[in-house]
Amino acid sequence: KLTITNIRLIWHSHSSPRVNLSIGLYSIVTITVRNAKSKLRGSTESLYLLTKSGSSRYEFIFTNLIAGSSAMLNSVVAVHKAYDSSRLYREIRLRSSLLNKGQLRILPKERLHNRYNGVWNLSSDQGNLGIFHITDIRVIWHAELNENFNVSVPYYQTKSIKVRDSKFGLALVIETTPYSGNYLLGFQLAPEEKLREVHKELITLHKTYFANPEFGVQFSIEEQQSDQPTTRLESKVDDIEILQSREHTDSYATYLTDTGKHDHEPVYSEELGLAIEKLPQGYTLASLWDILS
Repeated sequence: KLTITNIRLIWHSHSSPRVNLSIGLYSIVTITVRNAKSKLRGSTESLYLLTKSGSSRYEFIFTNLIAGSSAMLNSVVAVHKAYDSSRLYREIRLRSSLLNKGQLRILPKERLHNRYNGVWNLSSDQGNLGIFHITDIRVIWHAELNENFNVSVPYYQTKSIKVRDSKFGLALVIETTPYSGNYLLGFQLAPEEKLREVHKELITLHKTYFANPEFGVQFSIEEQQSDQPTTRLESKVDDIEILQSREHTDSYATYLTDTGKHDHEPVYSEELGLAIEKLPQGYTLASLWDILS
């Protein structure tokens, strides 16, 4: 069974669920759909995934055993495309196209909280004056004179947000995760009360984000309804007379299973007035007699 989510693919064996795979969409290098030969279905469409984990590369092949159905393959390709086109939600971007004529390009489902002018980026010795944009998904800074000199830091890649001393004085320091490069980004704005206010705002938004993270992967499956009317078949009861019940047959078969193995102990039957073999447990003369009647 193959399950598709907004961040990974999960496959497990029906016969042994412990045999499974979890493939993060971020690890997929290439994804293609092409014809393959299957021992079960012959020539059929298969999904080829080339993935990367550290210095190792892996290839996975998934084949849909339902003939003529390519919905699963198309869904994987579409979800990966949606994931790949929404990296701004999850990855740091430096000197990217983040603005349009001085206005921040707001992402779908993103909400701008505040904009602060006069924010210094302390990445160089002299610092660069710019503008701070704070949203519910990321922090964006860009220079006032050159909007292409910018940085976008999503909360998803933010390890810590602190106020520290620097050679420029008190500064707001954003530390990113090891996955994103362990960056230390310093910003300064005056007065100090405003700096601490921004710090408090970022801490709150950071916690709120991780309570309900937004990865930006938007994909919906449109259910196609059939135009053909639903046909309901009425069940009919056949006019059949049951001549011999299954219970009788089972009784007879069970009674004969011990034939030839050993003799049963003789007992007196008051019903017949004769000595007969002891009946198997759970059976009566009437039930055995009904077999022949």
